[in-house]
Formats: sequence, C-alpha cells, structure tokens
Amino acid sequence: MNTRYIFLLFLLLGFISCNEEDNILPEPVVLPELTSGSADFSNYVALGASFTAGFTDGALFKAAQENSFPNILSQQFANAGGGNFNQPLMNDNFGGLALGGNRIQGPRLVFGGAGPVSLESIIGPVTVTTDIALNNPTGPFSNLGVPGAKSFHLLGNGYGNIANLPSAANPYAVRLTGSTPNASLLELAMAQSPTFFTLSEIGGNDVLGYATSGGDGSNPITDTATFNFAFTTLVTTLTSGGAKGVVTNVPYITDLPHFTTVPFNPLSPTNPSFGPLIPTLNGVFGQLNQVFAFLGVPERSIVFSSTAASPVVIKDETLVNLSAQITAVLNGSPTFPAFVQSFGLPAAAAPLVANLFGNIYGQTRQATSEDLFVLPSSSIIGTVNTTTLAFLQSQGLPANLAGQFSVEGVTNPLADKWVLLPSEQMEIKNATDAYNATIENVATANPNVVLADLNSVLTQLASTGINFDNYTLNADLVTGGAVSLDGIHLTPRGYALMANEFLKALDSEFGSNFVASGNTAKAKDYQTNFSPLLQ
Repeated sequence: MNTRYIFLLFLLLGFISCNEEDNILPEPVVLPELTSGSADFSNYVALGASFTAGFTDGALFKAAQENSFPNILSQQFANAGGGNFNQPLMNDNFGGLALGGNRIQGPRLVFGGAGPVSLESIIGPVTVTTDIALNNPTGPFSNLGVPGAKSFHLLGNGYGNIANLPSAANPYAVRLTGSTPNASLLELAMAQSPTFFTLSEIGGNDVLGYATSGGDGSNPITDTATFNFAFTTLVTTLTSGGAKGVVTNVPYITDLPHFTTVPFNPLSPTNPSFGPLIPTLNGVFGQLNQVFAFLGVPERSIVFSSTAASPVVIKDETLVNLSAQITAVLNGSPTFPAFVQSFGLPAAAAPLVANLFGNIYGQTRQATSEDLFVLPSSSIIGTVNTTTLAFLQSQGLPANLAGQFSVEGVTNPLADKWVLLPSEQMEIKNATDAYNATIENVATANPNVVLADLNSVLTQLASTGINFDNYTLNADLVTGGAVSLDGIHLTPRGYALMANEFLKALDSEFGSNFVASGNTAKAKDYQTNFSPLLQ
C-alpha cells in the first residue's frame, strides 16, 4: 500500500511540474525607444497632388483627408518631436465642390452592391457645402496636396486664384491660397520654413490626365524637360533651408484598376440584349470583312462569337485610314445594292451607305488583350451613341436603323478616349521612366532627400499583392483593399501602407527607427470602404 501511495505522489508532482511549465509566459518583446535620427519633424509640410490630399472614391471629403498619408505620418512624427499638422478640411463627408452655390465637382462614390456607384444614387440628392467662393478655411496649411496638380503647377503663380478659373487655376488650390491668391504652392510651403517635407506623386498627373482621357490628345503628357525643371526646382528650394524630406517616384499608372478592370471582350453571347443579334451582326460585318480581305487587311475583320465572349470594336488611329478605299470597293460591288435593300432601304441608297461604312470603319478593329479600357467605358459599352444616332439620321437613315448602327463597341467603334492602345501605353511608360530617372538622380545627389519607391509597391500590389499586418492587399477594384472605388486613388488602408513606406525610407537614410520601434500605421486601424451614410 505504501509503495502505491509513493508512486501516486511522484505522479502528482509530475503533473504539477508540467502545469507550471505550461503556464510560464514568454518574455515580452522590448522595442527600442523611438529616435528621430538626424531629421527634425517639428514643422512638417506635405507638398503634392491627390494622394497627398487624401483623395478617395473619386472625391475629397473630411474622413478621407483625416486618413491622408501625410496626416498618418504626422501622427507618428508627433512621437518624435513633430508639431501641429493643419489640413484644409472640407465641410462635409459628401465630397464635391461648389462655386457660389453652383456645383463644380460631384460627391464621392460608394459601393452599390455590384460595383462603384454615385453616392446620390443610394441616398438621394445632397447639397455640396464646400464652396470655394464662400467658405474657404484659414491657413497656413501643412498639407498642400492639390488633386489634379501636375509638376509645373506647383510652381505656378495664380494657380490658386479664383479669378483664373477654370482655365488657369485649380479649385482645390483656391482653398489653400487665402489672402495671397497668386502665391504658388511652393511659395506657400516655403513661407512656413519647413524642417521636414514630403514631395509625393510629382509626375503622376503629368501622365494620368493623358491616360484617363484614353490618350486622345485632350490632355497631353508633360514633356520631360518641363518635368525635370519643375522637380529639380521643387527639391532644391525645399532643401535650401536645411530641411530633409522624402520624395517618391511615379508608379506605372496603367497597373491601376482604372485601366485593368474592364475586359477587352465583354460582349457575352448569354447577354439577352446582345446574343440574339449575333447572326445579324455577323451578316452585316461579313460584307465589310470581304472588303478588308480584298484590301489586304484581313486582321481587321469583325466577327462575334456565339459560344464565347467577344472583343469590342474600337477605333485605332494608328491604323492606315481606309475610308476612301472601303467606300470605293463597296460602290464597285454589284451585290452591294441588294445588301442595302435587305435593310429596307432603296437600292439607290447604296452610295450613301457605302460612304457611311467607309467613314465609320476606316480605322477600326476588334480589341485585343493588349488594349486597356478606362473604367468609365464599362457604362458606355452597349449603349446608343446619341451623336452618331443623330448624324446617321441626318444622312437619311430611319431612326431604328440608325440606332442599330450606333451601339457603342458593337456597331459604333469605341472612340479613342475610352481606349489606351499599346502605343499610347508605351508613351506613358516612356514618360514615367524618364521622370523616374530624374527623380532618382536628384534624390541621390541631395543628402537631405531619400526616395520612397512607390513604383515597386504598386507593381507588387498589381501582381502578387502585399501582406500588411494580417491583411493581404492587392490592386483589384472593390475587393483588393488598397485602391478606392475610383480605381486610381487609395483607400485609407492603402494610404496607411504608403505612409509606412515613407517611414521605411526615412529610417534608412536619416537614422530614425520608426519601424523598429513599432511607430508605424497599423492596418486594422484603417478601413477600406466608407458607408453611404457617412455625412
């Protein structure tokens, strides 16, 4: 009996010992104390464009500004001697701008269940209360981000003068200039004697305007010489008093979902508005395809599939214009009058129809996977182009027939403004590479400046995604978490990721330790979507 009790005693002691070991907690991780290194954050000024301002979901509004990357940075800088950071906050969370009571910029986008929609389509009409003629805030402002500003705009006197609207001023800049309407944004920054600065997305709008307009020529790319002068002047001036700063390079903007979301082949045979028309459409284009073959350009043939999604029809201005040749071939065809009669038109209308075919399809082809489509094209494809409709009716076509030949991306080729052709994409890349070479050279040559490589960040977001704390962010529209509903600007969580990239860069150059000490933005603190009820 005694032997048994002794065995149980040892067994009990063993269990107690194991439980005590299991309850031992790991040693807490002790982070180093934060140091600012050689940087002085007491007077931080941010100069830039829409990302700097905090533009999100197609608009600027209070909650978005509060999540701008400069404001996120200022919260970390406050732990290292940073001072007050003043932003030109909007009056509401609707977004949009007014001028003397008249709306000049619309409210923000929201998620409508299937994709981005206007705020007012969900909650009804709203009054835009931020009026640049009536209630501008009082500066000076630490955040000098101006949505839409190009590199040279930051140097331009009068860019914030309301008298220069709309051609030579920016309404967001008007809100910043106060009693000095002709002061440049750079002058507003220097008047504050900054000790630290960020200079971000300079060059982004210099190519973005061209890209969002489909490269149609209405918003040309800034030439390299102009950009080089502007960027060099900005950095030289900002560092002239000894201030240190972080600059960014220009991302490849065609990686953004604004250009990657709309497929080149959205025409599904299962669509009841399109599928039943495929045989008729192929019959009509069959006539044109014979002409293309005769002219030696069979690659321009237009054929819609009854079993798979088909590409849209686009105008490609890089193609040789065959309008005159198409018209001549059709007029010389003995079978073309009968074809015209199949539409209910008299045979005598054949020359008219031949001329219309030539004018409409002289530079057309179906899209390929190499073409990119701007996000707004998704609401255009398949609709009737009223301008084309009116023109065809003016040429004598009946309304129903004119309507059939006015369907965007099907019978009416999509205009240049909706499509970025491969050649236009290359123009954007070449300009971006040239800008980035200048940015890197200027940053390397100036000991007070360090480069944050946002180009690599966007490339990674668009390819593999980025792990941010316990979240995986990518560049997909709506679901990716990094890019907002306009397909270009970031979400609050995306701006937090961007802020951390700035912190990594300045740690590497100026001896601070924001990252090592844990003084960084945390993903969980920043949302990816704003409620329609936010006002």
